[in-house]
Amino acid sequence: MNPFVFSTTKNIHFGAGRIATIGELVRAQIGERVMLITDPGMIASGIVGRALDLLAAASVTVEIFKDVEADPPEAVILAAVAQANAASVAGVIGLGGGSSLDVAKLVAVLTLGREDLKGMYGIGNVKGPRLPLVLVPTTAGTGSEVTPISIVTTGASEKMGVVSPVILPDIALLDPELTLGLPPHTTAATGIDAMVHAIEAYASASANNNPMSKVLATQALILLGRSILTAVHSGNDIAARSDMMLGSMLAGQSFANSPVAAVHALAYPLGGHFHIPHGLSNALVLPHVLRFNTKVAPQPYAEIAPFAFPDLSAIEGQARAAAFCDRLADLSKACGLQQSLREMKIDESMLPRLASDAMKQTRLLGNNPRPVTEADALAIYRAAY
Repeated sequence: MNPFVFSTTKNIHFGAGRIATIGELVRAQIGERVMLITDPGMIASGIVGRALDLLAAASVTVEIFKDVEADPPEAVILAAVAQANAASVAGVIGLGGGSSLDVAKLVAVLTLGREDLKGMYGIGNVKGPRLPLVLVPTTAGTGSEVTPISIVTTGASEKMGVVSPVILPDIALLDPELTLGLPPHTTAATGIDAMVHAIEAYASASANNNPMSKVLATQALILLGRSILTAVHSGNDIAARSDMMLGSMLAGQSFANSPVAAVHALAYPLGGHFHIPHGLSNALVLPHVLRFNTKVAPQPYAEIAPFAFPDLSAIEGQARAAAFCDRLADLSKACGLQQSLREMKIDESMLPRLASDAMKQTRLLGNNPRPVTEADALAIYRAAY
């Protein structure tokens, strides 16, 4: 067995209704003055208002930063840092989807004024320390609450990652009741995103691919595979929502230590150029990347397929891997997601630019089970078109 390192969030609080404990947790972990980082949708949903009431009841004063946007640019992060400094906060809460959690991670480091955002890009470049950090996800997809990763949009469209165990939070508070109001399309896109995390982590060519990540990936796919359609089409089913949130977290723990690969590398340019939500970007390229991979590396996909789709255990080897790709495409369609780049109104002339941009994601492409050239990336985009 190869040596490996496994890191995750040190305290995880999971359960329906757990949001009721946020006041006492934050008071104990952070203190009396915090910044809460979120987005306008969370404000409108009423979830932030409920959290503020609970924090006030625990005598916690809250400075709100509510301007997070999808695929957050550097300017949003720096604005949040400036506001946190002006308010002299003692710690940070991230509440919302993956973008809010990613911003919160970086603000917790940058507010101390010892590091520069541009110097943090890449793997292991955050020195620390950071402010105390509590993350509260309201979607079941990114797993950001248990990953040492934050994604930032730099320039017009390129995405960069900050990867360091320093940005793992002190507490992840997961309450599936917070996902009951998610629309079907968001539920589907974030759910497929979580499945991608588990699949890519299991098959990752990373030297740190490890038995713990593999076990977490399989358990994640059991939970996600059995519950995603119910969560999409019967959104108030708390059992399905609980499966989705726990599955998302387990997939997050898995890929945090056995990193994702070409699906994400090809998805990022779609988000950068066309502002397609990250989960949907993954769903659009997923079956096509996996079909490319399974031609030369079918084994990991054949191994993991029955965890998501138990009936595939009746098929063996390459045929099972191929059937897995088809079933994932069928699942995306059954969830109501768009199925092609054409359907997203992307001009075919943009495909070479997308392929060129995807090749910049060297951190991810190095983990793919099959090497990907720019010509390969273009062929995959054409298959997805």
